[in-house]
Amino acid sequence: MSTRKTPKGTTADWLADRVLRGLIGTMLRLPYERRVPAMGRALRGAVAPLAGYQKRAEENLKFIYPNMAVDKRRQIAHDCCDNFGRTLIENYAWQEFSNRISGTVPTGEGLEPLAEAAKTQRPVIFVTAHYGNHEAPRQILTAMGHTIGGLYRPMLNPYFNAHYAKTMTSWGGPVFEQGRRGTMGFARHLKSGGMGTLLFDVSAKGVKIPFLGQPAHTATSAADIAIKMDALVIPYFGIRQPDGLSFAIEVEAPIKTGTPEMMMTEMTQRLEAQITRDPAQWFWVHRRWKARKDG
Repeated sequence: MSTRKTPKGTTADWLADRVLRGLIGTMLRLPYERRVPAMGRALRGAVAPLAGYQKRAEENLKFIYPNMAVDKRRQIAHDCCDNFGRTLIENYAWQEFSNRISGTVPTGEGLEPLAEAAKTQRPVIFVTAHYGNHEAPRQILTAMGHTIGGLYRPMLNPYFNAHYAKTMTSWGGPVFEQGRRGTMGFARHLKSGGMGTLLFDVSAKGVKIPFLGQPAHTATSAADIAIKMDALVIPYFGIRQPDGLSFAIEVEAPIKTGTPEMMMTEMTQRLEAQITRDPAQWFWVHRRWKARKDG
Protein backbone atom coordinates (compact mmCIF):
# COMPACT_ATOMS: atom_id res chain seq x y z
CA MET A 1 0.00 0.00 0.00
CA SER A 2 1.42 3.40 -0.96
CA THR A 3 1.80 6.04 1.72
CA ARG A 4 0.71 9.63 1.17
CA LYS A 5 3.60 12.06 1.00
CA THR A 6 3.52 14.97 3.40
CA PRO A 7 4.21 18.31 1.67
CA LYS A 8 7.39 20.07 2.75
CA GLY A 9 7.53 23.83 2.61
CA THR A 10 8.31 26.89 4.67
CA THR A 11 6.32 28.22 7.60
CA ALA A 12 5.23 31.10 5.36
CA ASP A 13 3.98 28.55 2.79
CA TRP A 14 1.98 26.78 5.48
CA LEU A 15 0.45 30.01 6.78
CA ALA A 16 -0.43 31.21 3.27
CA ASP A 17 -2.06 27.87 2.55
CA ARG A 18 -4.14 28.07 5.74
CA VAL A 19 -5.35 31.55 4.86
CA LEU A 20 -6.30 30.50 1.32
CA ARG A 21 -8.00 27.30 2.50
CA GLY A 22 -10.11 29.32 4.93
CA LEU A 23 -10.94 31.89 2.28
CA ILE A 24 -11.87 29.25 -0.29
CA GLY A 25 -14.02 27.38 2.22
CA THR A 26 -15.88 30.58 3.07
CA MET A 27 -16.40 31.53 -0.56
CA LEU A 28 -17.72 28.10 -1.51
CA ARG A 29 -20.67 28.69 0.83
CA LEU A 30 -21.84 31.64 -1.29
CA PRO A 31 -24.09 31.34 -4.37
CA TYR A 32 -22.02 31.11 -7.56
CA GLU A 33 -22.89 34.58 -8.88
CA ARG A 34 -21.75 36.19 -5.62
CA ARG A 35 -18.85 33.83 -4.95
CA VAL A 36 -16.79 34.48 -8.07
CA PRO A 37 -16.65 38.31 -7.86
CA ALA A 38 -16.21 38.10 -4.08
CA MET A 39 -13.14 35.90 -4.49
CA GLY A 40 -11.79 38.33 -7.06
CA ARG A 41 -12.19 41.21 -4.60
CA ALA A 42 -10.57 39.21 -1.78
CA LEU A 43 -7.52 38.32 -3.86
CA ARG A 44 -6.94 41.78 -5.26
CA GLY A 45 -7.77 43.66 -2.06
CA ALA A 46 -6.22 41.54 0.67
CA VAL A 47 -4.21 38.50 -0.45
CA ALA A 48 -2.38 40.11 -3.38
CA PRO A 49 -0.90 43.04 -1.41
CA LEU A 50 0.09 40.80 1.52
CA ALA A 51 1.60 38.06 -0.63
CA GLY A 52 3.45 40.51 -2.87
CA TYR A 53 1.45 39.58 -5.97
CA GLN A 54 0.36 43.14 -6.71
CA LYS A 55 3.91 44.46 -6.41
CA ARG A 56 5.38 41.72 -8.61
CA ALA A 57 2.73 42.23 -11.27
CA GLU A 58 3.42 45.98 -11.35
CA GLU A 59 7.17 45.35 -11.60
CA ASN A 60 6.69 42.97 -14.52
CA LEU A 61 4.44 45.46 -16.26
CA LYS A 62 7.04 48.20 -15.78
CA PHE A 63 9.71 45.88 -17.22
CA ILE A 64 7.64 45.23 -20.36
CA TYR A 65 5.91 48.61 -20.67
CA PRO A 66 8.37 51.17 -19.20
CA ASN A 67 6.50 54.08 -20.79
CA MET A 68 3.09 53.07 -19.48
CA ALA A 69 1.57 55.42 -16.92
CA VAL A 70 1.95 54.26 -13.33
CA ASP A 71 -1.81 54.41 -12.72
CA LYS A 72 -2.49 52.22 -15.72
CA ARG A 73 0.10 49.63 -14.64
CA ARG A 74 -1.43 49.59 -11.18
CA GLN A 75 -4.92 49.06 -12.59
CA ILE A 76 -3.83 46.20 -14.85
CA ALA A 77 -2.05 44.52 -11.92
CA HIS A 78 -5.16 45.07 -9.80
CA ASP A 79 -7.41 43.48 -12.46
CA CYS A 80 -4.92 40.65 -12.97
CA CYS A 81 -5.19 39.71 -9.29
CA ASP A 82 -8.98 39.93 -9.49
CA ASN A 83 -8.94 37.46 -12.40
CA PHE A 84 -6.60 35.21 -10.41
CA GLY A 85 -9.12 35.04 -7.57
CA ARG A 86 -12.04 34.37 -9.88
CA THR A 87 -10.15 31.63 -11.71
CA LEU A 88 -9.10 29.99 -8.46
CA ILE A 89 -12.60 29.67 -7.05
CA GLU A 90 -14.09 28.66 -10.43
CA ASN A 91 -11.67 25.76 -10.67
CA TYR A 92 -12.29 24.66 -7.10
CA ALA A 93 -16.01 24.44 -7.81
CA TRP A 94 -15.42 22.84 -11.20
CA GLN A 95 -18.82 21.16 -11.45
CA GLU A 96 -20.68 24.43 -10.96
CA PHE A 97 -18.22 26.14 -13.27
CA SER A 98 -18.91 23.51 -15.92
CA ASN A 99 -22.67 24.00 -15.58
CA ARG A 100 -22.33 27.78 -15.70
CA ILE A 101 -20.44 27.83 -19.02
CA SER A 102 -22.07 24.75 -20.58
CA GLY A 103 -23.90 26.74 -23.23
CA THR A 104 -20.73 28.38 -24.57
CA VAL A 105 -20.08 27.64 -28.24
CA PRO A 106 -16.37 27.53 -29.13
CA THR A 107 -15.16 29.33 -32.23
CA GLY A 108 -11.98 29.36 -34.29
CA GLU A 109 -10.07 27.84 -37.17
CA GLY A 110 -8.90 24.92 -35.04
CA LEU A 111 -12.31 23.27 -34.69
CA GLU A 112 -12.31 21.57 -38.08
CA PRO A 113 -8.75 20.17 -37.76
CA LEU A 114 -9.66 19.03 -34.24
CA ALA A 115 -12.70 17.12 -35.52
CA GLU A 116 -10.57 15.46 -38.20
CA ALA A 117 -7.89 14.48 -35.67
CA ALA A 118 -10.54 12.98 -33.38
CA LYS A 119 -11.97 11.02 -36.31
CA THR A 120 -8.59 9.57 -37.30
CA GLN A 121 -7.35 9.24 -33.69
CA ARG A 122 -4.37 11.49 -34.32
CA PRO A 123 -2.90 12.76 -31.03
CA VAL A 124 -3.76 16.35 -30.15
CA ILE A 125 -1.84 18.68 -27.83
CA PHE A 126 -3.75 21.78 -26.79
CA VAL A 127 -1.42 24.56 -25.71
CA THR A 128 -2.59 27.45 -23.58
CA ALA A 129 -1.48 29.87 -20.89
CA HIS A 130 -2.51 31.44 -17.59
CA TYR A 131 -4.87 33.76 -19.42
CA GLY A 132 -8.55 34.28 -18.60
CA ASN A 133 -9.36 30.87 -17.16
CA HIS A 134 -7.13 28.21 -18.76
CA GLU A 135 -9.52 25.41 -17.71
CA ALA A 136 -12.55 26.87 -19.50
CA PRO A 137 -11.65 25.47 -22.96
CA ARG A 138 -11.00 22.00 -21.53
CA GLN A 139 -14.38 22.15 -19.78
CA ILE A 140 -16.21 23.03 -22.98
CA LEU A 141 -14.42 20.55 -25.24
CA THR A 142 -14.86 17.80 -22.64
CA ALA A 143 -18.60 18.52 -22.63
CA MET A 144 -18.51 18.12 -26.43
CA GLY A 145 -17.25 14.56 -26.00
CA HIS A 146 -13.47 14.93 -26.11
CA THR A 147 -11.37 13.27 -23.41
CA ILE A 148 -8.55 15.70 -22.61
CA GLY A 149 -5.75 14.88 -20.22
CA GLY A 150 -3.02 17.23 -19.09
CA LEU A 151 0.53 17.77 -17.93
CA TYR A 152 0.75 20.30 -15.14
CA ARG A 153 3.50 22.03 -13.23
CA PRO A 154 3.07 21.87 -9.44
CA MET A 155 2.59 25.19 -7.65
CA LEU A 156 5.59 26.48 -5.69
CA ASN A 157 3.69 26.31 -2.40
CA PRO A 158 3.62 22.52 -1.72
CA TYR A 159 0.86 22.76 0.90
CA PHE A 160 -1.45 24.59 -1.48
CA ASN A 161 -0.50 22.36 -4.42
CA ALA A 162 -1.48 19.25 -2.44
CA HIS A 163 -5.16 20.17 -2.66
CA TYR A 164 -5.22 22.47 -5.70
CA ALA A 165 -3.96 19.63 -7.91
CA LYS A 166 -7.18 17.78 -7.15
CA THR A 167 -9.14 20.39 -9.09
CA MET A 168 -7.35 19.28 -12.26
CA THR A 169 -7.32 15.53 -11.65
CA SER A 170 -10.92 15.04 -10.51
CA TRP A 171 -12.47 15.37 -13.97
CA GLY A 172 -11.64 14.96 -17.66
CA GLY A 173 -8.82 12.75 -18.92
CA PRO A 174 -5.71 11.62 -17.03
CA VAL A 175 -3.60 14.47 -15.63
CA PHE A 176 0.12 14.05 -14.97
CA GLU A 177 2.50 16.02 -12.78
CA GLN A 178 5.43 17.53 -14.69
CA GLY A 179 8.62 15.50 -14.38
CA ARG A 180 10.14 12.45 -16.02
CA ARG A 181 7.42 10.01 -14.96
CA GLY A 182 4.62 12.45 -15.65
CA THR A 183 5.92 13.34 -19.10
CA MET A 184 6.24 9.65 -19.98
CA GLY A 185 2.66 9.03 -18.85
CA PHE A 186 1.43 12.02 -20.84
CA ALA A 187 3.28 10.75 -23.92
CA ARG A 188 1.73 7.27 -23.56
CA HIS A 189 -1.70 8.87 -23.31
CA LEU A 190 -1.10 10.76 -26.56
CA LYS A 191 0.39 7.75 -28.32
CA SER A 192 -2.90 5.93 -27.91
CA GLY A 193 -4.59 8.68 -29.91
CA GLY A 194 -5.42 10.77 -26.88
CA MET A 195 -5.67 14.50 -26.33
CA GLY A 196 -3.88 16.55 -23.70
CA THR A 197 -3.26 20.13 -22.69
CA LEU A 198 -0.09 22.00 -21.69
CA LEU A 199 0.51 25.47 -20.27
CA PHE A 200 3.70 26.88 -21.75
CA ASP A 201 3.93 30.38 -20.27
CA VAL A 202 6.06 29.79 -17.17
CA SER A 203 9.83 30.16 -16.90
CA ALA A 204 11.53 26.80 -17.43
CA LYS A 205 14.69 25.27 -18.81
CA GLY A 206 14.67 25.45 -22.57
CA VAL A 207 15.37 28.12 -25.15
CA LYS A 208 15.22 31.89 -24.90
CA ILE A 209 12.34 33.21 -26.94
CA PRO A 210 11.23 36.85 -27.17
CA PHE A 211 8.05 37.32 -25.17
CA LEU A 212 6.49 40.78 -25.18
CA GLY A 213 9.81 42.18 -26.34
CA GLN A 214 12.06 40.55 -23.73
CA PRO A 215 13.87 37.18 -23.80
CA ALA A 216 12.15 34.52 -21.70
CA HIS A 217 13.28 30.98 -20.91
CA THR A 218 10.73 28.70 -22.56
CA ALA A 219 10.41 24.92 -22.30
CA THR A 220 10.14 23.13 -25.66
CA SER A 221 8.21 20.19 -24.17
CA ALA A 222 5.03 20.78 -26.15
CA ALA A 223 6.89 20.93 -29.48
CA ASP A 224 9.22 18.04 -28.63
CA ILE A 225 6.35 15.72 -27.76
CA ALA A 226 4.30 16.85 -30.76
CA ILE A 227 7.13 16.15 -33.20
CA LYS A 228 7.81 12.73 -31.68
CA MET A 229 4.14 11.74 -31.63
CA ASP A 230 3.09 13.48 -34.87
CA ALA A 231 0.52 15.27 -32.76
CA LEU A 232 -1.58 18.19 -33.89
CA VAL A 233 -0.81 21.29 -31.78
CA ILE A 234 -3.79 23.58 -31.24
CA PRO A 235 -3.70 26.75 -29.11
CA TYR A 236 -6.89 27.50 -27.22
CA PHE A 237 -7.92 30.22 -24.79
CA GLY A 238 -10.74 30.81 -22.32
CA ILE A 239 -11.30 34.57 -22.47
CA ARG A 240 -13.23 36.14 -19.62
CA GLN A 241 -16.06 38.38 -20.78
CA PRO A 242 -17.01 41.83 -19.38
CA ASP A 243 -19.61 40.34 -17.01
CA GLY A 244 -16.75 38.57 -15.21
CA LEU A 245 -18.56 35.21 -15.22
CA SER A 246 -18.88 34.04 -18.82
CA PHE A 247 -16.23 33.13 -21.39
CA ALA A 248 -15.45 33.12 -25.08
CA ILE A 249 -13.64 29.93 -26.10
CA GLU A 250 -11.22 30.40 -28.98
CA VAL A 251 -9.77 27.31 -30.62
CA GLU A 252 -7.06 28.62 -32.91
CA ALA A 253 -5.53 27.26 -36.10
CA PRO A 254 -2.92 24.54 -35.50
CA ILE A 255 0.75 25.43 -35.04
CA LYS A 256 2.85 24.58 -38.10
CA THR A 257 5.27 21.71 -37.59
CA GLY A 258 8.91 22.84 -37.62
CA THR A 259 11.82 22.96 -35.25
CA PRO A 260 10.92 23.06 -31.55
CA GLU A 261 12.11 26.68 -31.34
CA MET A 262 10.02 27.70 -34.35
CA MET A 263 6.93 26.05 -32.91
CA MET A 264 7.38 27.56 -29.45
CA THR A 265 7.94 30.98 -31.01
CA GLU A 266 4.63 30.73 -32.85
CA MET A 267 2.84 29.62 -29.68
CA THR A 268 4.33 32.57 -27.84
CA GLN A 269 3.20 34.95 -30.56
CA ARG A 270 -0.36 33.62 -30.29
CA LEU A 271 -0.32 34.39 -26.56
CA GLU A 272 1.17 37.84 -27.18
CA ALA A 273 -1.78 38.63 -29.45
CA GLN A 274 -4.22 37.76 -26.64
CA ILE A 275 -2.30 39.83 -24.10
CA THR A 276 -2.23 42.80 -26.45
CA ARG A 277 -6.03 42.62 -26.66
CA ASP A 278 -6.48 42.52 -22.89
CA PRO A 279 -3.31 42.50 -20.76
CA ALA A 280 -5.20 42.23 -17.46
CA GLN A 281 -6.26 38.67 -18.25
CA TRP A 282 -2.69 37.35 -18.24
CA PHE A 283 -1.05 36.26 -14.98
CA TRP A 284 1.57 39.00 -14.51
CA VAL A 285 2.37 37.55 -11.09
CA HIS A 286 4.62 34.89 -12.65
CA ARG A 287 8.39 35.39 -12.51
CA ARG A 288 8.40 35.00 -16.27
CA TRP A 289 11.56 36.94 -17.04
CA LYS A 290 14.12 35.49 -14.64
CA ALA A 291 16.96 37.26 -16.41
CA ARG A 292 15.81 40.46 -14.72
CA LYS A 293 18.02 41.90 -12.01
CA ASP A 294 15.29 41.46 -9.38
CA GLY A 295 14.88 37.84 -10.52
